[in-house]
Amino acid sequence: MDTVAILFIVLLAILLGWALAIAMSRGRTMERLEEVTGAVDADDVERRVRMALEQAEDARWVAEQTSHDSGYLTELLTSGIVRLRDDLTVESANGAAHVMLGRRLGSMVGRSALEAFIDVRIEGIARAAMEFGSANGELTVRSSSGATVTVRARRSPVSGVWLVLEDVSELRRLQRIRAEFIDNLSHELRTPLTTISLLAETAARDAESASPRLRDRISKIEVETGHLTQMVNELLDLSLIESGTSQLLLDEVDLIRVARATAERLRLFAERQGLRIDVEVPDRVSPVRGDEDRLGQVLVNLLHNAVKFSPDGGQILVGVREDEGNVRVWVRDPGIGVPRADLARIFERFYKVDRARVRGRGGTGLGLSIARHVIESHGGRIWAESEEGSGSTFLFTVPMAPPATGAPQATSGAVVNGSQPASGAVGESGATAAGKSADAVPGSDPG
Repeated sequence: MDTVAILFIVLLAILLGWALAIAMSRGRTMERLEEVTGAVDADDVERRVRMALEQAEDARWVAEQTSHDSGYLTELLTSGIVRLRDDLTVESANGAAHVMLGRRLGSMVGRSALEAFIDVRIEGIARAAMEFGSANGELTVRSSSGATVTVRARRSPVSGVWLVLEDVSELRRLQRIRAEFIDNLSHELRTPLTTISLLAETAARDAESASPRLRDRISKIEVETGHLTQMVNELLDLSLIESGTSQLLLDEVDLIRVARATAERLRLFAERQGLRIDVEVPDRVSPVRGDEDRLGQVLVNLLHNAVKFSPDGGQILVGVREDEGNVRVWVRDPGIGVPRADLARIFERFYKVDRARVRGRGGTGLGLSIARHVIESHGGRIWAESEEGSGSTFLFTVPMAPPATGAPQATSGAVVNGSQPASGAVGESGATAAGKSADAVPGSDPG
């Protein structure tokens, strides 16, 4: 047999072996496909594979449309929407975000957070969200617009971080205008009100021999002037709180002493209303770090409310105790109570419950708002528990002082959520609790 024939036979054997291997491989593949797809034969496998490919194509098309719709939706929003990858590079940003930050459209994508925002504060918020799940902040953008922007960051359940930016410049400007208006108006009203009060007091002395009707009218002038003066003082307090210009003179404060002193100051006022004030306190509690006068004012407002809205012959209870790193203080009264629908709003300024329920016993609606700001500036919390017709309990907590504290110092408020400083406490002018008699203590509605 010649060499050509031998080579032909060898080549044919190789080809047959290769074909056999392919056939066996395809057979195993078909068996595997039949097992995976549940098909009964090769035709059924083909049909099922084609169906799977069509479904994959449909899913890809739906995903693309969803992505397009999401992008279109974010472009319609006036809020800035920015998505960051895990390495904090910008994956996408809508037009509003570019405008808000003073960037050219599309220039942020692909850049790091620091390059895109040119602000280490926003990068810090994004890093905090990556670590803790969420973070918030408010800042002034370093751009030609100088916009004031709130930044809310949330870690994505898939990957990366979402940032939502809202321009609150106009809102903050209106808030400043309102605060300045209230502040100026309150200062302008103090002088004529002081004059009217002095004139009413002089007229009351001069009218001792006048008719009872005239004395009654002069007395009403004094009462209404006192109400107006109280409102002006509380407006000034609130203006200082919201502007952040008031200061807390921090020191270690014994809230048991504050509770007893406040109850004693208001005891005569309560007795005139036929009420009794009892104090329920342990032998001692840990001191808190705070401003004693401001905390005393909070307790005065709560007790004054309790007396004002309680029926004659009842008991008002003031309590203090330690509570998981805080000191809790509460004032419980047997009064008319607060409707459930009003509990969430009673600490808003000027908010009052149904006037028909408190006719003749209303106030300015500012006392509880001032109390909330004071407690929050101490890093604490204030809330109310009540059932209509069954009395109310107003509670607040203040963190305990750290083991080692230095000398008293002044501060304009505590830091909240790692961003903006909280509002300061009530200022020196106006209805400061210290130094007022029980009858002149500023009250507020339950709400």
